[in-house]
Amino acid sequence: MINLPELFGSMAFNETVMRERLPMEAYKALKNTMKKGVRMDMATANIVANAMKDWAIEKGVTHYTHWFQPLSGITAEKHDGFISPCAGGGIIMEFSGKALIKGESDASSFPSGGLRATFEARGYTSWDPTSYAFIKDGVLCIPTAFCSFSGEALDTKTPLLRSMEALNTQTKRILKLFGNECGRVFSTSGLEQEYFLIDRSTYNQRNDLIYTGRTLFGARPPKGQELDDHYFGSIKIRVSAFMKELNEELWKLGVLAKTEHNESAPAQHELAPIFTTSNIAVDHNQLTMEIMRKVAKRHDLTCLLHEKPFAGINGSGKHNNWAISTDDGTNLLESGETPEENAQFLLIVCAVIKAVDEYQDLLRISAASCGNDHRLGGNEAPPSIISVFLGDELSAILDAIKDGTVYDKKESGSITVGVDALPAFPRDTTDRNRTSPFAFTGNKFEFRMPGSSMSAASSTTFINTIVAESFRQFADKLENASDFTAELNELIRETIKKHERIIFNGNGYDEAWVKLAESRGLSNYITTADCMPHLTDEKNIKLFERHGIYSEKELFARRDILLESYCKQVKIEALVMIEMVRRDIIPSVIPYEKTLADAIIAMKTVSKDLNCRTETALLKQVSELLEQVSDCCDSLEKSVAGICTQPSELHDSLRSCNDVVLRDMQNLRTVTDRLETLVGKDIWPYPSYGRLLYRV
Repeated sequence: MINLPELFGSMAFNETVMRERLPMEAYKALKNTMKKGVRMDMATANIVANAMKDWAIEKGVTHYTHWFQPLSGITAEKHDGFISPCAGGGIIMEFSGKALIKGESDASSFPSGGLRATFEARGYTSWDPTSYAFIKDGVLCIPTAFCSFSGEALDTKTPLLRSMEALNTQTKRILKLFGNECGRVFSTSGLEQEYFLIDRSTYNQRNDLIYTGRTLFGARPPKGQELDDHYFGSIKIRVSAFMKELNEELWKLGVLAKTEHNESAPAQHELAPIFTTSNIAVDHNQLTMEIMRKVAKRHDLTCLLHEKPFAGINGSGKHNNWAISTDDGTNLLESGETPEENAQFLLIVCAVIKAVDEYQDLLRISAASCGNDHRLGGNEAPPSIISVFLGDELSAILDAIKDGTVYDKKESGSITVGVDALPAFPRDTTDRNRTSPFAFTGNKFEFRMPGSSMSAASSTTFINTIVAESFRQFADKLENASDFTAELNELIRETIKKHERIIFNGNGYDEAWVKLAESRGLSNYITTADCMPHLTDEKNIKLFERHGIYSEKELFARRDILLESYCKQVKIEALVMIEMVRRDIIPSVIPYEKTLADAIIAMKTVSKDLNCRTETALLKQVSELLEQVSDCCDSLEKSVAGICTQPSELHDSLRSCNDVVLRDMQNLRTVTDRLETLVGKDIWPYPSYGRLLYRV
């Protein structure tokens, strides 16, 4: 039996460890840096570094690394030993404040979008003291930002930290208007992580899963998720063992893993943590994805984080539950008992509504990827049209304000379930809407669009920034108000009128919503190719520059990195399909054709009266489909040959990938999946969907 309070955070240099190991003055200085952004002097940095080193060495650590998050979408690390030579040929173990605060990494091979030429290699890592250092795989990991020699951000953490600072600045202006002073404001995130677990030996037999993370071929099994019997069902023993070890590994690092359950699709699961400061939440989620993969291997499983690893069933998302809190723990999205009377709450909600409406494109872009294009609009995933769900009560309150009428508060009362032994329980004021991309869920907004493999840094950065912009505009108007109450009421009313088009509480999957959204003038960027070029629209450049999140140069670089990644991913998938067909599928099916032909000849030899109708029809079908497979493969080979990922060709390649290559890939898959259903499992070279989804 584990001692959870003792286990939790045992591998993190957290506040408890700092308090125990640092002199009081150094501890206070570090806390000032963490909470208020006060710059740390080198003397304090040396004390912190030495304490961190001693703590790590006691746990068997010999190396440290600046752990950062480059624009490749994963984390990166370079290990350095604590050892330094001393007189007599010996060594001492040391770690200086300088080494803690700043590191150097070769930046030439990380994506830079043209910010850096390949021969310009120098990059710097800078300690992020707001996120705790931790020990992973016997190495002390220090969370850091990553920038180029000339100062441009080359990571996802730097813009996130900048956006949190912008949100802090503008939110405090709003709070001050209501007489509320606080030391600091920050966004919080709870990142729900969906994933698939499949048997590792089966995974190793699928080249598409190995190379791309998803199945590029696969006929649907007789049973998918039609019966909804996997959702919240009893967890299989093997999966339960994985979850137990995963929790323990995460708890050691101070990750607040809380909830685990089976998701809708077969072999799909979810892990949800308790919310925390967005910066730490993003770090923890990156760790969670990495540790999921490692722990899965130890259980002879493979963890799939692709957004759509299997066609025909649910994909996997990463729901970003976003809120704003003050340093005293107050959640600014808590409406209180009477939200209709809470002017501050209503103004903040209006700011979010305005932000989402004016920057629909940015929210869609923050969830755009090759993998997520296959997921959005499917079961349990929101559509590509951005909208805000508020629920009946809050919507009614806003309608009353807009129309200048008195809000008719309906008593929420309680729910009884008709069984005497079961107690009544309070009715929530809002329902949930699983088809809404951006839903208010009582004390937070849940952004459901991001894909499971994506870093949550971009979506959080964008949300922080667009809300900060709404707050800035509101504060500019209200700070100079001659009659604050009158102008506040008018501002709320006008904001609702102007941006109510983005509010939608209905079924996002309904075709009627597509037409209604179009009539409201809402954007509908179905694919990455549709939305990504808009990242560098003039209004978006001005927004990010105004708040110091991205320079114009950094924003163009990120756009090009995302476009290049998309084109490369599509190209890799197409090449994998071609290889699977040419080297495995066609060579496996041709002998089967011969077997059928030999069987027909043999039967005719025995008796001319045998019509061989079944064998002949099967041979004809297989032969025709194999010919179609070959033709479709030829067509795909030609279309993918025209894809160029050079910067000057990116926009043309983007459209070609989306309009031509993906079409040819789907055509090839369609005929190949039909062919799979006609041959025996001992003939087909890859494990079926049935084996992948039901053999854990």
